[in-house]
Amino acid sequence: MEQIKTTASFDKGKYIKLILIAGTIVILDQITKYIILESMHLYESIQVIPGLFSITHIHNPGGAFGLFANQSPVVRKIVFLFMSSAAVCFVLWFYHNTPKSHPWLAGGLALIFGGAVGNLIDRFRFGKVVDFLDFYLGTAHWPAFNIADSAISIGVAIFVIHIFFNKMPE
Repeated sequence: MEQIKTTASFDKGKYIKLILIAGTIVILDQITKYIILESMHLYESIQVIPGLFSITHIHNPGGAFGLFANQSPVVRKIVFLFMSSAAVCFVLWFYHNTPKSHPWLAGGLALIFGGAVGNLIDRFRFGKVVDFLDFYLGTAHWPAFNIADSAISIGVAIFVIHIFFNKMPE
């Protein structure tokens, strides 16, 4: 029998890499959030480095930087579940189409995927995201974030570097 060739071949190793990277991010993210939820009251803060870093239990009902935080819970849930699900699908599609010649890009996409899944779990469970990494300088605060947000930021930085240096796949 003649085999039918597909345009995008399945590379088992590539998907093992995705599962390992994204899975590690999801597990670390959910474990750290569980620890925060179980050991700290909402808005409780533990100073780690005075004047620079605290662990602060926050719930973010909005998106990045509190986007849509003032909308009704129903609107937020619909918008963020849809946007997060669409982003996860887009990242998977892009990951599938990333050739082996771009391992850093694939790794960055796996970080984005893992982070998106970690925050999507929170959105399904709580309707908001648990944040706790709180960096500040005096009274100037960076919005609190979590492991998933960190993975997304690093993955996006890798993606942007690929675009900036014209290293995107054909």
